[in-house]
Order: sequence, then structure tokens, then C-alpha cells
Amino acid sequence: MQIQVLGPLSADVNGVSIVPTAGKPRQILALLSFYPGRVVPVSTLMEEIWGSNMPQSAMTTLQTYILQLRRRLGTAMGPGAPGTAKDVLATRHGGYLLQVSPDCVDVHRYEQLVTGGQAAFETGDDEQAAAQFRAALAMWDGTALVDVGTGPILEIEVMRLEESRLVTVERRIDADLRLGRHSEVIAELADLIARHPQHEGLHSQAMVALYRSGRQATALDVYRKLRLRLVEDLGVEPSPQLQRLHQAMLSVDPALDVVCGPRRGSTFSLYAA
Repeated sequence: MQIQVLGPLSADVNGVSIVPTAGKPRQILALLSFYPGRVVPVSTLMEEIWGSNMPQSAMTTLQTYILQLRRRLGTAMGPGAPGTAKDVLATRHGGYLLQVSPDCVDVHRYEQLVTGGQAAFETGDDEQAAAQFRAALAMWDGTALVDVGTGPILEIEVMRLEESRLVTVERRIDADLRLGRHSEVIAELADLIARHPQHEGLHSQAMVALYRSGRQATALDVYRKLRLRLVEDLGVEPSPQLQRLHQAMLSVDPALDVVCGPRRGSTFSLYAA
């Protein structure tokens, strides 16, 4: 079985899709896919499907949805399969589990790549870090579970993944900047700061990329626009480290150079206290 949640929900067995068309069974399959090999309690499944408006027939209806999923599984597995649909979508005391390897689910492979990239990043292996982060990000095909109606549990998972995706983009750009690829990331950063107009980390990266590309005035303008936005929208000044980065650019601090700069954890921490 191969399952994808980093975009539209996809689940194939022998090349045959087992994703149901009905909304609530899709939610169940998506939620079980986040925890392969682990029991998901009935109460968690019910909360995801109905929230606080649980009908009296909730248990019977949930069992019906599980039966529908097993039928699709059985059809895809075929008569010659070594096990049955009940072995794959198994009943356990108090819940259900999807009996597949975590490697069958794209989110788990994504997280392994991110972990490997972070380890390489922290040891200064920037080429490996950038490659691992890039491979992780390439697994995405749009917004996570974009075609699934999410309840309270899946909403949290989707938010967590989207935040992880943005952080991974930041770390990949950090690695690229440490490798001297400042000109290559300018266009990407222009798009990112437009999408995240109050994100100081991305703005600091844009400033450094522009500065190292000989565009000091544009880098300073990025700071000016962000400061104006923060003051007008939130009533706050930029963080101390961003202010120090701004001052460093005004004074042409040699630490900003890609060769001379200290190999700190990220661009944003370049001028951390």
C-alpha cells in the first residue's frame, strides 16, 4: 500500500485506489494514515468525524464506515492476497489500526528526510542538508489533505505539517545561503515574504540574499517595509536581532559576507544576542 497525505489524499493497493468518495470515510482513512501500526481510539475517530455533535448512532455509523473501507481494501487486494482486509484495517480493543509500515505513508518519509537534513545542517554539511530538505519538500503536491474535509484532529495535523513545511523551506534557504547561493534564492524569497508579510525569519533571509548580491538599497527597503507593517498592524518594532542585522548592513559589517560570516544555526540568528 502507498498512501499520500501531502496534497490530495491518495491510497493505492496494487495500483487500485481505495480512497472512498464519501467524506467521512475519507476522514477516517486519512486519520488512520497518520498513525500506521498504531491503534487510533474509537473516541478519537468519533471526535474527528462529529466533533461535539455526536449522534446517538455514532458507534454503529463508525462501524459502517470501517466496513466500507474494508470492502474497498478487499477488492484492491484481490483473492490471492496473503492476508485479508481485516488484517490490514484491524480491530483492536478500543479502536482500529492501519496495519502498514510507516514507510508506506509519504508524511513519514518526509519527516525522515527533514530529520536527516536538520542533522546535516547542525554539523555544517550544507550540501547534504540542502539536498535532504529539497527532497523532503519535493514530496509535497499542494496543501496537505486538500480534498478531505477535516475535523478537529486532522486540522491539527494539517496545521503542524504546514508549519513544518515552512520551517523546512527556511532551513533549506539557510543552507543555500551558507553555500553562497544568494542570487539563486532571491526570487523565491520575494514570493515567500509576499505570502508571509510579517515573518521576520524570511525577511532576514531576503535581506541577506539581496545584500550579498550587491543590492544593499533593496535589502534595506525590505527592512523598512517590514518595520512599517509591524508598527502599523501590531504596534511593535522588529525583533532585536533583525534590528541588529539592519544596523550591520548600514555599517557594512564583514560578518555578513558568506565567507566571513559565523556558521550559526540560521540566517535569522546571525545577530542574535
